[in-house]
Amino acid sequence: MPLRVAFIAAECEPWAKTGGLGDVVDALARALGELPAATDGLVDVFLPRYRAVPVPPDTGPGRKLRVPDPGSLDGATDVTIVDVAANGYRLRLVDAPEAFDRDGFYGPPGGGDFADNAHRFGLLCRAALEVLRLETDRPVDVIHLHDWHSCPAAVYRDRPFGDDPVLKRAAIVLTLHNLAYHGWTPAEDLSQLGLAPGDGIVRRGADGLDLLATGIERAEMVNTVSPGYARESLTPEFGFGLDRALRAKGDRYRGILNGLDTTVWNPATDTDLAATYGPDDLSGKAACRADLLTRLGFDATDDAPVLGMIGRLDPQKGFDLLADAAPRLLAAGARLAVQGSGDPKIAAALRSLAAARPDRVALVERFDRAMARRIYAGADFFLMPSRFEPCGTGQMISLRYGTPPIVRRTGGLADSVVDEIRGPGEGTGFAFDAATPAALAEACEAAMAMRAAGGPAWKGLIARGMAVDFDWHTSSAPQYVELYERAIALRRAKG
Repeated sequence: MPLRVAFIAAECEPWAKTGGLGDVVDALARALGELPAATDGLVDVFLPRYRAVPVPPDTGPGRKLRVPDPGSLDGATDVTIVDVAANGYRLRLVDAPEAFDRDGFYGPPGGGDFADNAHRFGLLCRAALEVLRLETDRPVDVIHLHDWHSCPAAVYRDRPFGDDPVLKRAAIVLTLHNLAYHGWTPAEDLSQLGLAPGDGIVRRGADGLDLLATGIERAEMVNTVSPGYARESLTPEFGFGLDRALRAKGDRYRGILNGLDTTVWNPATDTDLAATYGPDDLSGKAACRADLLTRLGFDATDDAPVLGMIGRLDPQKGFDLLADAAPRLLAAGARLAVQGSGDPKIAAALRSLAAARPDRVALVERFDRAMARRIYAGADFFLMPSRFEPCGTGQMISLRYGTPPIVRRTGGLADSVVDEIRGPGEGTGFAFDAATPAALAEACEAAMAMRAAGGPAWKGLIARGMAVDFDWHTSSAPQYVELYERAIALRRAKG
């Protein structure tokens, strides 16, 4: 019988997104819904109805539901479940205005977190479980949690819903997209979750509860988003304090490389590009390059290499390495096209470079989907010098767009990019080891030298990169089905 799967997540593209979490939740849910033998379309995604979530005008009023709520005076609160037909799955918005009708998903626009985030995401989880326990006609088989925001559901499944005939049989799978954020809830805030030290969930005398660690402990199966990062996360250096908990899972913890939505990311159909192109005809890529350079104020007739980089301006992503390597790269003839915002110090350094050399450095300091696509298509190389990277999709997109990536050999980047320097004639991009400006510059210089030489070697590199299959349907989604089946077997074995 096909599986019924329910996601609980804080983000889902295109309704609510701040980063890769939203992309993965949407693309994976859609891919699973389009595997009829596995799910027959029985995939739900529970998401908060934030103020910024666009709801289609023809959407019905929703279903009223009373949910246990430790933050309410009478112990319960009314929410509305608004079902929206998505592409391949059902989006189920949890509409609770007091919790979610605010500017910002996790905190106010100026920065920081909302003080009641434990209550907000606990309410999301309780609402999702209340819906699922009432739908007995086709009981849920797997509750798929994503990052700390959904981990209260693992606690609630075991208590207070431990004897519920629907929920007690449901297996939990937890996907770790970012180990850096744990959802730490101090003891004084545990009441927001309906918990307290010494209650059988939180140990007596505890300073609080690490929601992500608790989710790892209680889930039947846990995974992260690449095999390389799964291995790295078992070490103190990359485990962010969770390496011991992950090692304790043994073979119930694994890495599954994220896929890519090849209908969304396709240079042959991308309407934001100046010209479309594909692996059999790259002529349109030259037009994309000229269009990008013109938009950035660069000389479109100059063949000097263009290095593109997109993302959150953050040391984790290696933007500081690029800023420090920039003088050497500019001296080598490179031009830089950077899009992102974030760390003020990094932004100031890149801004200063762009002001000093506007003909060779451009900083697009905003979120701009169309410009991002133009950089993927129009740059000659794409940079991802991350200090750590669970997976990343930028390198996958750039490969598909015929723009060889230059990455640091870590996590999912090591899993998805084959280094041409180590294996001439076999690579899809370029990789380096040390998280230093010099190592980044050296890899870029090797890549630029290969482009300058041109010929069959350069053409072969691009062709191999564009041929890599990252499609969710054929690569990652079937592995998640196997993960679900293992989790179900483990849960049923518990009786």
